[in-house]
Formats: sequence, C-alpha cells, structure tokens
Amino acid sequence: MKTDVFASRHIGIKEKDLEHMLKTIGTENVDQLIYETIPDDIRLKQPLGLDKAMSEHKFLAHIQELSEKNQLFRTYIGLGYHESLTPSVIKRNILENPGWYTAYTPYQAEIAQGRLEALLNFQTVISDLTGMELANASLLDESTAAAEAMTMLFEVRSREQKKNNTVKFFVSHEILPQTLDLLETRATPLGIELVVGNHEDFDYSPEFYGAILQYPGKYGQVTDLTGFVSKAKENEIKVAVAADILSLVLLTPPGEMGVDVVVGTTQRFGIPLGYGGPHAAFFATKEAYKRNIPGRIIGVTKDIDGKPALRMALQTREQHIKRDKATSNICTAQVLLAVMAGMYAVYHGPDGLKYIATKVHRTAVTLANELEKLGLYQMNTAYFDTICIKTDTAHLLPIAEKHGVNFWYIDEGTVSISVNEATSINDINQILEVFGEALSKEKSAVEHLLEETAIPTNLQRTSSFLTNTVFNSYHSETELMRYIKKLERKDLSLNHSMISLGSCTMKLNAASEMLPLSMPRWANIHPFVPIEQAKGYQIVLKELEKDLTKITGFAATSLQPNSGAQGEYAGLMAIRAYHESNGEDHRNICLIPSSAHGTNPASAVMAGMKVVVTKTDEKGNIDVADLEEKVEKHAQNLAALMVTYPSTHGVFESSIKHITQLIHDHGGQVYMDGANMNAQVGLTNPATIGADVCHLNLHKTFAIPHGGGGPGVGPICVAEQLVPFLPGNPIISTGGEQGIKAISGAPWGSSLVCLISYGYIKMLGESGLKKSTEMAILNANYIKNRLSGKFDVLYTGERGRAAHEMIIDCRPFKENGIEVTDIAKRLMDYGFHAPTLSFPVAGTLMIEPTESESQAELDRFCDAMISIRKEIDAANANEPNNVLKNAPHTLEMATNDDWQFPYSRNTAAFPLPYVMENKFWPSVRRVDDAYGDRNLMCTCAPMEAYAEEMES
Repeated sequence: MKTDVFASRHIGIKEKDLEHMLKTIGTENVDQLIYETIPDDIRLKQPLGLDKAMSEHKFLAHIQELSEKNQLFRTYIGLGYHESLTPSVIKRNILENPGWYTAYTPYQAEIAQGRLEALLNFQTVISDLTGMELANASLLDESTAAAEAMTMLFEVRSREQKKNNTVKFFVSHEILPQTLDLLETRATPLGIELVVGNHEDFDYSPEFYGAILQYPGKYGQVTDLTGFVSKAKENEIKVAVAADILSLVLLTPPGEMGVDVVVGTTQRFGIPLGYGGPHAAFFATKEAYKRNIPGRIIGVTKDIDGKPALRMALQTREQHIKRDKATSNICTAQVLLAVMAGMYAVYHGPDGLKYIATKVHRTAVTLANELEKLGLYQMNTAYFDTICIKTDTAHLLPIAEKHGVNFWYIDEGTVSISVNEATSINDINQILEVFGEALSKEKSAVEHLLEETAIPTNLQRTSSFLTNTVFNSYHSETELMRYIKKLERKDLSLNHSMISLGSCTMKLNAASEMLPLSMPRWANIHPFVPIEQAKGYQIVLKELEKDLTKITGFAATSLQPNSGAQGEYAGLMAIRAYHESNGEDHRNICLIPSSAHGTNPASAVMAGMKVVVTKTDEKGNIDVADLEEKVEKHAQNLAALMVTYPSTHGVFESSIKHITQLIHDHGGQVYMDGANMNAQVGLTNPATIGADVCHLNLHKTFAIPHGGGGPGVGPICVAEQLVPFLPGNPIISTGGEQGIKAISGAPWGSSLVCLISYGYIKMLGESGLKKSTEMAILNANYIKNRLSGKFDVLYTGERGRAAHEMIIDCRPFKENGIEVTDIAKRLMDYGFHAPTLSFPVAGTLMIEPTESESQAELDRFCDAMISIRKEIDAANANEPNNVLKNAPHTLEMATNDDWQFPYSRNTAAFPLPYVMENKFWPSVRRVDDAYGDRNLMCTCAPMEAYAEEMES
C-alpha cells in the first residue's frame, strides 16, 4: 500500500476486494462495468487536464503556505460581518468533531435527538433575543434571509392586497448593500417593486404590502422603529427588520415594537468570518405565519410511550410536497453553524452575553469619545458598536493600511468603524494612533473603557432572555464539554456507520480537508477586505473554479451560491438573463420531469418561470415522446429544461443527448441538476451530455460535510454563452460583464468550506477522482446484486446496471403489514441510518453507498437488509406487535423489567452478531409527528413542562 497516496485512504475498496465484488456483480473488470453503465456516446474521450495528486502531507504544507499570503489586518468594516471569538471548547468539540460535522439532516428523529436539542436551543436564542414567537433552525445568510422575509410577506398579503395587485415593498436606505442587491435579484422575477428610501419620509401608501428596515442601520445609527411599525400596521403594511443579534442583548427587541419578521446572522456568536461564510442566518416571526416560514423548524412532540421527543416540525411545507407551489426553494440550513451559535449562548449564558455586548458597546463609546477629543465629528446620535466619523478618507486610508487597519470608507468625507468582541484597549489605541497621524496630533493612551452608554433610555432592553435551565447550567468548560458529548452520543453520524442516502452522497470528509478550517489565516478574513489582503483565498478560489470548470467541461464557474437550491436558482437566473439579452424575455417555460427533486420547480417559479411537468416512462426515464410534444407546444416560449443526470432513479438515460439537442433546437437552454455528479466525475460531464449550466453540490460530490443539515455550497458552472451573466456583488467586483445581481451576501459565498473541496480535488488528482466515481458505481452495483432476490430494484440502465444509487421497492411488504417506514426504523437497531425514504417513489428506499465505504461495511449493511427481509417474511398484518412495528428499540426498553413483546430482547437490540461490538442506541422510541404539529412547541422549556403538557 502506498501510504502517501490519498486516494487509497479516501476510497474504501481495496484491490484484494475487487475479485470477489466483480464476481458478485457478474463482470470481468471495472472497465466492463462502466461500459455497461454509462452510454458510450457520452464517455469522455480525453483527460480533464487536472493537476497530479498531492499527498496529505504535501497538501497541508501547501495550504499553510497559501494561508500566509492572506494578511490579517485589524478589521472594523462591519456591514454585517464582525470578528468573533470561538470558544475553544466549541471549536474542538463541535467544529472539529466528525460526530457533529458528518451527521445528516435530522429526518430520522430517533437517531438525531442531540442535534435536534442543539437546534431547539438555537431557536430559543433567536426567539428570546428578537422578541418573536417563533424562529426557524437557521437560513443561509442575512441577505438571503431578508429576501425570504420579503417573499413570505408577499405570500401572506391580505385578500384585498392580492386582488388589487399590491406589489410594492419599501426598503430602508439603511439596509446593508449586499442585502439590497439580493432583494433586487429576488424581487424582479416575482414582479415585486422595490422602493428604496428614508423610512422617516415613508408615506404608508396602500400600494405597499411590506417594508424592511435595518436595526441598527448599516453605518451604526440606532433608530426607534416603534412609530414606523405602528403606522405601517394601521395601513396593513407588514414590517420586517434585519437586526444585529448581539445588539439585541442591549437594545429593545424588534418583536416588542410589533414587527412581523426579524432576520439576521448569528456569525457574531462564535462563528469565524471565513471570508464570508458559512454562517447561520436566522428568521423569526409570529406564530400566525408558522405555515409560511421558510426552512426548517424543530419542534417538541412525544414518542409512542408518551415521552418527550424532538423532530422537524411541519414537514409538509417541504418542496417535494408543494413543488411549484412552494414559496421558497430553501431545502437546507446552516445546522453546524447554528449548533455552534446556540452553544455559544449556552456557554456564556445571559450574563455572559450581557458582559460581551456591554464591553463591545463601551468600546465604541470610548473610541467615539477619544476621537471627538481629537476634534473629529461623530455622526451617530445613538449607536451600539459602529460609529461614523467625518474626515478626509483619501488621506486616512493609506495611513490606516500602513498600520494594518481596515475601516469602511463610506465616501470621501466619511468613515465608519465597527468594533467587535475581539477589540481590545490596545486596538483602540492603535485606531487613535492612526487618526492622530492623519491629523498630525498627539493622543494619550486609553487605559480603561468608559462606563457610559450611547443608547437612549427608550431603546434600552428591559426584558429578560435565556432564562431556561440550559442557558444557565454549562458555564465551565468541563460542564459544556460533557453537555456537548451527551448530545453527540444521541446522534448517528458517519463516524459510527455508513449512511447510504440516495441523492445525498454521504462520503468521507477527510481530516486533512477539514484541518485548514481551523487555521486563523483562513478563518479570520472579512469578505469585504481589499482583495490584495486575501491573496491566499484568491488563489484557492480561482483554482477551485478552474478545476470545477474542467470537471464539468464548461467555460466558467461561480462559487457564490451557498446551497444547492441557491445554485439551481442562480443557474436559472443566468438563463433568464441570457434570453433577455437576446430580446427573448418572453421565454418563460421551464420543462421539468415529474421525477425531479422538489427544489427544481420551486427554483423555477422563483426565477419567474412557468413550470410544465413532463412524464416519465415505466422504466423511470424521461418520456421522450411526451417531452417532444411539450417542446413543440411551447417552442416559442421555451426557456429551459431542468434535468438530473444520472436520473433521480439512478440510471444513465441513453436518450440524454437527443433530449438536450431537442431543447436547443427549439431555443431553450438545458439546466442539469448536479445532485448526482458523484457518478460523472472523470467519466462524463454536463457539457458532454449537452447541458448549458449545472450546479454542483460541494457538500455531496466534493466532500464538504453535511453538518447535520448544512453547510452546503452550490456553485454553478456554465457554458460560454452564459459566462457574462454570472452573479456579481455590490462591494467586491466579481461575476460576468452583464452579471445578475447577488445570489448570496458574500462575493464568493461560503469561502471557508471551499477549502475542503479544493483539498479533495488536489489530493485525489485526476486519476483519484475518476477512480472514486468508478468505485461509487461498483459499490452500488455490489449492493444491488447482494440484495437481489430479497428486494426488487425498480429501475436499471439498458444493460441492467445501476448508476451510483438504486431504488428498492418496499411496497409489496404491505401484505405483511409492513411499511417502508418500519424498515427505516428497524435499520436503526442494526446501527444504520435509513437510506432516502419514499423519494422519488413513495414506498421505496433509495440507496447510495459512495466510494468511501469498504466491502466489510457494505456487507454489514447488506446483511442487515437481508435479515430485515426475513423479519418481514415472518410478520403478519393481523399481528402488529412485531420487531419491525416496534422499532427502534431503546436501551430503556431493553433493560425494562416489563417486556411484553413476542420476541427476545436479544432479537430486538442485537439482531446480528456485529451489532454487539458497536451498539448504537436510539434515544427515543418512534416519534409522533402529528402530535407535534398539532401542538407546536419550538423553543426550550424544562422537559418536565413538556411532559406535564403531554399528560394534560
């Protein structure tokens, strides 16, 4: 074994396993398997031209060397991004812990109770600090959260407003510039008319359905919004506020002013700047809008024993149910970052947060006072952490940069300075030294902070927050470490066993890929620093863009979209802009196969397109005849086809080139959903099949971990004609010459985690990437053949092969009284997370093993499934008291003196010998989703209170 070859560590299958696996599959070699799986006319004929693979040791030295090209200035730019101090106990035990970062979205609640509790804590923090009734479990960033607020308020307009086509939305000129840009992106295709102005001059016209304000304003001014909100209410205008989460510790919460929505980011709660992300945004609103809130909500319910349990609430709002009727395409969150932010609040508690916020505020007050002593004018009459100074910025800037300091230069006569948790008295004195030099004045050093406030009495917070036990119990490192471990033990992650989720690609997130995230020169860069201060980042991001462009066969890449759904939207918006540039803005029909992921139609509607669904045939492929009919029918208005390849059914459809040519012949563009790129890399690519744009899930194919439901990154790669329309940013120049406006707040989206995908590509190299794809296909077909005769695979290619995933049919088992959910729950007793449940076909499981799993792990999974099949055969629809219907089995059940089941404890808990070696115990029995939706509880309370309510 070559110990310095990363591919041999990333790929689970070894040479000694191949003979047995190929024999099981019934093929002579891997090349024959690939020939039988992928149509020959789309196979790559030339190498991609990627760099040779680096060893892990060489990569870590390389990435350290690149980090040193980033300059760590003392940065006071603000604009929604602030340096924050990540407590080491959180960094070590969550950010750097695969038990947290390799978990999947908590759809299987019984094996995700720890993550769910951490998210419930997060929601409580948000609800308490904003003064709102309900908060979700995070969104992508502040700017996208603001856009979600705008569109949600548009959706909940009164009947009269809808009848009168009330479409105006007021935006305060105090809004962050990147947020305004993103609001414009989202508003245009939906027909929302933005009106930007001073909220003090707003006329409350009935032409407006909503408004959004910034609190504090972008340059720090704090304004009492009560009067505005009150007058808006009188005129049926709903109000959203984008708020700084740390300021709400000291400021009157917007919820107490009567607003409808509060959004923002929790980056200040211990999350690294990371050159723009990932960070957990928040979205808080009134309970009246619980059915409209975008994203995910964690709620309290009970299990079948009546004991408290947590799960994702109101899941019927998901896009795969509503599809083109969905009001948002958000299908992910920033769970890992939300967990960190929630733990920051747990660790510091209300008193600790007050101490931090007060220190930040007093730092700003002290700095303002000292600058005024130098004869400078500070413009903000009330502020939290940001002051505005009148001065000659052209003269100030080179002096500040010479001292390694970044301010925000508003115009030639004004500079703003945003202080933060990390700003010390030494930093204050450095700032004063900079201004002293600029003014040619001497200034004595500051020795202590002023105990004064610049917050008027009427805007000072008087209400309590975070009174729950969890926020007042874990303030020593020992206590928090144990609390984090307690929650971690309730969650099944990749560090326990394979997670074979079809369409989600839960592969290895290698330690060497993850380590750079903790390096300070990657973690602590503000996204709006001058570009020459981020040379290391620029090299990595441009190189990653170049490599992804080669892998997809396209002409250019944008890394800005910070989730797969955002990538879908960005790709469709680029297509929209392309048609408009050709004078064909009437092209608005988007064809989408019925098997597509639900975010596809949701994204199309958000992009202003009309969805026309095309049929699939009995083999699960696109019904070409139906597609041809609909293409002809809509030829004059055809904008795009959205297609997933290989298909959502796990098949390389041989008609794909005919399909893409058909779209082009009728003036449309082809969008390829990159969810299944794990089966393409190095063997075929989107350009070869005839696509024009694709998004890539870096959190799937390119090894960014799922983090319990996020972060995700969804860059788009485009053909030559779409390059001019790649998304831009209002502060840092990026994107195409005719670029669409921002898709996310930061210029390159979640830059920090792009280091992971950069490392993944550089350490695998071209041969390793290709082999990874081959092994993913091998593993899927090995499972398919091992399960043959026990479970029917619904769809295969023309030569009987699966791609990298397959769908097994569980519907026949209803004769035995067994549903697919019972199989999913029983797998927990065997130590496995269920495959993807009932998507894209109800009553099925979609299995994807990935290239990272060993033959031994594949065999354990197959043994579990075969054992479950025997249990199904033994089940009787008339006798539901069986091992499948009662699954999962908890430790409490197995050790209870009262055992009233017709099978042994050993059968329940240790169904196969290997389970005893590494038993994972679900922490609750099967949860009652319906109860939780009827009795929605989405914030912390003592668990006894939940229990009492359930008993009443």
